[in-house]
Amino acid sequence: MSIVAAYVVPHPPLIVPAVGHGEERAIQRTVDAYEEVARRIAAHAPDTIVVVSPHAPLYYDCFHISTGDAAHGDMGQFGAWDAAMNVPYDPSFAAAVSACARARGVPICGSGMRDGELDHATFVPLHFVNERYADYRLVRVGLAGLPPADHREIGRCIAEAARDLDRSCVLVASGDLSHKLKESGPYGFAPEGPVFDRNVTALLDAGDLEGLFTFDEAFLEEAAECGLRSFQIMAGALDGVACTHELLSYEGPFGVGYAVAAFEVQGADGDGAVASAVDAAADRRGADDAVGENGADPFVALARASVEGFVRTGRPIARPEGLPIELADTRAGVFVSLHEGGDLRGCIGTIEPVTGSVADEIVRNGVAAASEDPRFPPVGEEELDFLSYSVDVLFPPEPVDSEAQLDPARYGVIVTKGWRRGLLLPCLEGVETVAEQVSIARAKAGIAADEDGVRLERFEVVRHDRGGGARRG
Repeated sequence: MSIVAAYVVPHPPLIVPAVGHGEERAIQRTVDAYEEVARRIAAHAPDTIVVVSPHAPLYYDCFHISTGDAAHGDMGQFGAWDAAMNVPYDPSFAAAVSACARARGVPICGSGMRDGELDHATFVPLHFVNERYADYRLVRVGLAGLPPADHREIGRCIAEAARDLDRSCVLVASGDLSHKLKESGPYGFAPEGPVFDRNVTALLDAGDLEGLFTFDEAFLEEAAECGLRSFQIMAGALDGVACTHELLSYEGPFGVGYAVAAFEVQGADGDGAVASAVDAAADRRGADDAVGENGADPFVALARASVEGFVRTGRPIARPEGLPIELADTRAGVFVSLHEGGDLRGCIGTIEPVTGSVADEIVRNGVAAASEDPRFPPVGEEELDFLSYSVDVLFPPEPVDSEAQLDPARYGVIVTKGWRRGLLLPCLEGVETVAEQVSIARAKAGIAADEDGVRLERFEVVRHDRGGGARRG
């Protein structure tokens, strides 16, 4: 046996009802996704659950792994002393991970005086698990101030320990995304915050775990994230393993990003039971809306179905069968825009494809436009009848030498400096000159008007909207 599944989860204390006292309803999509993860873990019935926690003891020069026979945890620091648990540790599994790490030259240290009780980033996921399954032993692993490669190696050691001990193991990577999504949030706003969250959720959604190792450290510091290294350990545990990937939810109403994602190992013991759980979850989403019927543009119809299905059920729709080949079998960057009463209501997209098809790109970005655009609150069900949709399918960008090669009526523009990147679609109302187009794109990227060394790219689009048909530009 080995790793049978891994899950990315956040750890907001108020998601525990005894702490939230109803405030958890503001992140209901996260609650629903968490409950889905708990159902899947119960279906796997693992021997060992490994929780990677940013709030376990953290050392600069070594990874903490909890030792001993058992641990107690509660939410007393958040005013909920009755929310408590006792969980048994898996000492032999912890010892096997430690031995592997030492053999590979990665420093690791056991429990000491700082490890009296479970931290809240471990307690929160186990709170959901324990409601459905309790026959497991726990291994708790902390992060370190060591390079990403060492975090990957610890993940590999977790997978090796599971194989060597013949344990059925689930790994839970606990971690919030950016803490700087809103001025009203706990750490204020930084433009890097929403960018980080969009990038990470796109990687999780696409199953591109290698992309988790490509972020610039200065950018991460500005984004104020706490989960990336947990996710890097998970990536190491899944290294070389065939698995499905699914972004179950993302939201950030309190100024902190919360993502839930699932990675089910293919061919793992117990995957039949989990497949049943996943099928049941799909049934709960409701039937897919008809796509492309009655002469509707199938791109726009799919965008509408993705938004309406998500807003009504809290979960992305499954990709419908029988889609045209240009939706099902081609890949491209896609922007989905929502309008209400002629005003923009949400717009999210991908410059380059992060999924396997244009259809999957539309579903993903339709959900994001309705729920993740930091300029707007999430779309409510009462608004659905008043929304109109457009879908822009992007041609690959091409570099340009000067603004003279741009035309806002024909080309979109991308401005880039370092990790900062801003995009503006073509043929937008009120944008009539190249100077206006570039200025807006710079502002979206956080690039000042007087900054030099900016790289320019242009791209064309095929736009699908409620007018029917598709047009270029």
